[in-house]
Amino acid sequence: MRRALPDGFELDDEPARLDLDAIHRFLCDESYWAKGRSREQVAASIAGSARVIGLYRDGRLLGFARVITDGVTRAYLADVFVLAEARGHGLGTELVREAVEGGPHGDVPFMLHTADAHALYERFGFLRTGEKTMERPGRRPSGP
Repeated sequence: MRRALPDGFELDDEPARLDLDAIHRFLCDESYWAKGRSREQVAASIAGSARVIGLYRDGRLLGFARVITDGVTRAYLADVFVLAEARGHGLGTELVREAVEGGPHGDVPFMLHTADAHALYERFGFLRTGEKTMERPGRRPSGP
């Protein structure tokens, strides 16, 4: 998937295109949830994900999200971010939309952890299930 967004931004789920250094730098230095995560851990988490999505402008990575799932019963949205310089353009909304509604996992129930972006995820049907946990029901039965 490669999807153009306004003002020259684009989303792409091609893993080979990701800038691992930029992702590691943000997660380790700027996020509250992944401080201290090593570059090797970031690389392994990306490799073990079912889907990774980069947000780009002029070929430069400005945002990221990944989906962990068995593809049937549950999916987990992780490591969502947009760099400060690209915020305020609705790009986080498009990144989350693509992660939870686009691709092969749109019907699977999702969960995530967040301390500060509840309103964003609520737009996509996520409900608060705890102080930092949110879940979105799937669109198909999760049983056999």
